[in-house]
Amino acid sequence: MKLNACLNKRMCMFGLSVLIMSLIIAVILGLLAGPNSPLTWFLIAALLIIPYVHRRLSARHYVEWKDEYSVGIDSIDRQHKKLLNLINQLQTAVDYSTGEEFERDALDELVDYTKTHFSYEEGLLEQNSYPDFEPHKEQHKQMIKHVEEVLAEYEKDHDTAMSNAVEYLKSWLINHINGTDKQYSSFLIEKGVK
Repeated sequence: MKLNACLNKRMCMFGLSVLIMSLIIAVILGLLAGPNSPLTWFLIAALLIIPYVHRRLSARHYVEWKDEYSVGIDSIDRQHKKLLNLINQLQTAVDYSTGEEFERDALDELVDYTKTHFSYEEGLLEQNSYPDFEPHKEQHKQMIKHVEEVLAEYEKDHDTAMSNAVEYLKSWLINHINGTDKQYSSFLIEKGVK
């Protein structure tokens, strides 16, 4: 599985490189044959469009902050934004085969900051006697447990583990923000937390 994921990434990049080189050669030959050919201009347009299309397709893997994710508490929103950025950093490590060290660093930084965020959030909830504190804290524990399982899987097959981790973390964070975090936000805002 590890070899297949690695080969797929390399084959995709190799295929894209071959396409670009072929277009460059075709454009040069077309210009040498005569710059008035519509085919030459079509090839030039295709060559210029490839980076745009590639960027658009790659961007679908990343999560962007949306105002609808806001829980209305600035300190928590800032932390959620940082978590999204760290998840996107991990996605970059996965997409571009940056190497095991960078992947491990990105994952470790994400896990460490997630624990910091959870501790901060749980502190606010406990200080303000949030009635659903224990179930919320349990969700945090389950998420950390899942990430630790991914870390164990990472030792066996890091490409698959990283891809799974990124998808899980994106989905979990957005669902958690829009679910249980939104539930406590009005409670904390009423208590004066900003």
